[in-house]
Amino acid sequence: MSDDLLKTYLFADRTVRVVGLNLEHAWQAAHQHQQYPEGVARLLGELTAAGAMLAANLKFDGSLLLQAQGDGPLSLIVVECRADKTIRAMAKLRENQPLPEHGGVQAWLNPGGQGQLAVILDPSRKQPGQHAWQGLIPLEGDTIAEILEQYMAASEQLDTRVWLEANEHQASGLLLQRLPDHGGALDQASETIEEATDTWDRACHLASTLRPGELLQTDTDTLMHRLFWEESLLAFEPQPVRWHCTCSRDKVLGMLRMLGTEELRDMIAERDGDIDVRCDFCGKPYHLDSVDSAALVRQLEQQPDTSEHGRLH
Repeated sequence: MSDDLLKTYLFADRTVRVVGLNLEHAWQAAHQHQQYPEGVARLLGELTAAGAMLAANLKFDGSLLLQAQGDGPLSLIVVECRADKTIRAMAKLRENQPLPEHGGVQAWLNPGGQGQLAVILDPSRKQPGQHAWQGLIPLEGDTIAEILEQYMAASEQLDTRVWLEANEHQASGLLLQRLPDHGGALDQASETIEEATDTWDRACHLASTLRPGELLQTDTDTLMHRLFWEESLLAFEPQPVRWHCTCSRDKVLGMLRMLGTEELRDMIAERDGDIDVRCDFCGKPYHLDSVDSAALVRQLEQQPDTSEHGRLH
């Protein structure tokens, strides 16, 4: 059903943006090397669909990162969406902590009530002194959609409604956003603010008729027709979304070199000469046999040893 296309529309008066997305191939690629419990796959899939939709209008060369963390059995979920519409996502579970049979964000991530959602805009080419921008809000709400709606209202001052659904096979979403009036654009497109408000209220009412499961069972074009068949929507060029993790064998070797000679030897000794490493994000395994491991140690012996620890990203 899904063609992994991000589809954006505007209502006729150009005061409401609609974004729809069905991820199938890209989302299944996320599970190629990872096996998540059902509840984790649902939350991570919803955050992935939401991140891709929010990144639809990135105006810079960089990444949007959504990172939710708390003290629950699911300690962390992270989604990265780049300007070229490539995505990657990961989740971390705490060891030896019981998994909830049911429940949403609070049960999985935030039983202690101190969890946070971080929204990060990270330019690819930073100017001197420039840093990534980060916004933080508490994890208030039992769904990813509720939390993101609160973030958009508090941090971006944009009326936003979000509907999300995901399972191990698909991740789907629908986003409505009321556009701000910049430079008199509202006056040109709609005679009065009241008319723009009527458009927003009507769009939200129509979208709220979504039935459970409908996002996963319906392609975006059909869904838009079902919900907004009486509206004249302006459609933009669809944008393909694909999974892409930046890990590589070279990055693995670089990370291992940063461990230093002594720790690398200990690792090799513990594992009978071989080294096995998994990417933090996609879980892709990388294997160094005893020959490769010995060669890496010899390289380190020929250069100053460092004890700085690295992470594979």
